[in-house]
Amino acid sequence: MNDNDERPVTIITGRAWKRKDGKPEGVHVMLVAPDDDSAVRRALESLSAEGYAEAELDQIGDLDGVPDDEPHLSAYQGALEGEVSIVTFDVPA
Repeated sequence: MNDNDERPVTIITGRAWKRKDGKPEGVHVMLVAPDDDSAVRRALESLSAEGYAEAELDQIGDLDGVPDDEPHLSAYQGALEGEVSIVTFDVPA
């Protein structure tokens, strides 16, 4: 990849907790970063800034295309604009 190429949107999946003994929420974090280490660091910083006390990140990868549905479509657009976008959802107990 050269400097003129756009970096892909990275997605990180996992779970996060507002309280250490609380109920987990599923998270999909989307952002653009120069490498995986930077992406993970920015994701954890953003989760902390949103009030999450703990997080377990499971997978990281680059999106192959634009998501079809909300809220991931808006999160993808936010990532392209330089934001760290967080999508949360309930996880089965």
